[in-house]
Parts: sequence; structure tokens; C-alpha cells
Amino acid sequence: MFLIHPIGANIYLKRISLVLACFLLTTFSSRAQSASPLATPDLAQANPPAQQPSSTSQTANPPAAQPSEQGQSKTDQPATNANGTSKDRLFFALPNFLTVENASRFPPLTARQKYGVVTRSAFDPVEFVWYGALAGISQAQNSEPGFGQGAEGYGKRYGAYFADGTIENFFVGAIFPAMLHQDPRYFQSGQGSFWHRSGYAVSRIFVTRTDSRTNQFNYSEIVGSALASAISTYSYHPHPGYHPMPGVEVPYVASDRTVKNTLSVWGSQVGYDTITLVIKEFWPDIRRKIKKQPH
Repeated sequence: MFLIHPIGANIYLKRISLVLACFLLTTFSSRAQSASPLATPDLAQANPPAQQPSSTSQTANPPAAQPSEQGQSKTDQPATNANGTSKDRLFFALPNFLTVENASRFPPLTARQKYGVVTRSAFDPVEFVWYGALAGISQAQNSEPGFGQGAEGYGKRYGAYFADGTIENFFVGAIFPAMLHQDPRYFQSGQGSFWHRSGYAVSRIFVTRTDSRTNQFNYSEIVGSALASAISTYSYHPHPGYHPMPGVEVPYVASDRTVKNTLSVWGSQVGYDTITLVIKEFWPDIRRKIKKQPH
């Protein structure tokens, strides 16, 4: 039996997501280790001897004989918008619009574009279904009992989950990146071993690219998620869950609005975002395997 803080359905459900993500990555890594890195160019395959042009044509048109960047053909990559955001979806459902596979091909985003892509992600139809499922699980567990039960309780939980996710997305992906001129996109590495690429993905929680293409501490993620956690904890979550009434024995529930709970939610959010980045790093490889595309 798990002990969960009143605010902890949010943390508990994210831990479930972390476990599932780790399982998927472990399964994939066992297959990846027996093969060469998927993103390493294979010039012999890209240019088989039977299709080699003459030496004259090679000199005249050298770009035509080169593989695309990172060894991936254009058909391997998801469609992108003109502003350098993606049309991809994780597991063909969840919005993955801020992940791109070739960093050098894309210019920096303007502040308007940063807000635009986060808005498109936050209000994507799939997100409404996702938050509805989380609210249903939370109600079944009676987490944060101050919300109550019934339609009213479900509505409060749904609103809280939707607000939590939306506020965090805007702070991390739009507000701070626009103010600090940081790039909110995740640029896939696609090179090296499974552990090298995993390490790169984890490092992106703390290091990000600026609009001028230099590396900088990821204030958008660390500070942005901290502020989002504080707003979530100290505003619309129950405080406290139960109020004693004369003649009625009710269990005492301490206030949710504490620094400890804020730090717990913050740590859970950063951990969840870290695993999400690792999944984003390997999702193109998984997508190609599912679609049975060539490397």
C-alpha cells in the first residue's frame, strides 16, 4: 500500500509514467546494443557500387552523392513546419512539436513562435483526453480528498490537472525561453551508443541552446518548473482537505500548501521531463522500427 501526499496523485501518477518509460527504454536498449548506431551514416549502403556516378559527374554534382544529415533520409524524418517546429507525435498520439532531429537546419524561434507552438501543444485534442484519464484515476484513488467525489469532484480534479500541465508547459516552453532568449526545442543527437545518447538527453535538462546557438544553463526548465509547482501548490489545490465540524468525527488532513509539497512536485516534474527527453531522443528510432523503414 502506497502512502501518498494529498497533493501526491500528481506525483504518484508521474512515477507510474517513469516506470513505464524505463521499461520501454530498457527493452529498446537491449536491441540497440546488438546493432550499430542507427544514426551513423553508412556510406556503402547510401552509395552502392552499382549506382556510383562517373568521376566527372561526382565532381560536377558532389551534393547528390551525399547522405542527408545524421545519415537519415528525408522519409525517415517527420514533417516540419516552416518555422522549425515538428509535426511529430510521440507514439503517434502525444504532441511532440518541439522536437527536431537536425539542429543545424533550423533558425531560432521568435517569441511569438515559442508561444504559438506551446499553445498548439497545450490545447491539442489529445491533451484533453489525457487529463481526463488522469483525473479519473485520481478520483478512483480519492487523492486530494478535499476535492470531494461525484461530478463536482471530478471536475475540480480535471481542472487542476489541466492547469498544472498547461502552466508548466508555458513557463518552461514559452515564458522563460522568450524572456531569456533560450530555445525550448529538443534537438535530437542521433549519434553514438545507447548510453551516450541517453546521457546527452539527460544533460538537456540542465543545458539548453540559446537563440544565438550557444549553450547555457537551462533556467527555463529548472526555474520555470519550480514556479509552476509553487503556483499549483499554493493556489487551487485543497487547503486543507477536511474541515472539522461539530459532532462529526473526520480525519485530520494537513494543508497541502507547504514548501515540502512544492519541492516534491517540482522534483517529480523535473524527473518526468528528464525521462520524456530520453524517450524523445530514441523515438525516431522506435518510429522507424514500427514503420519498418530503412535506417
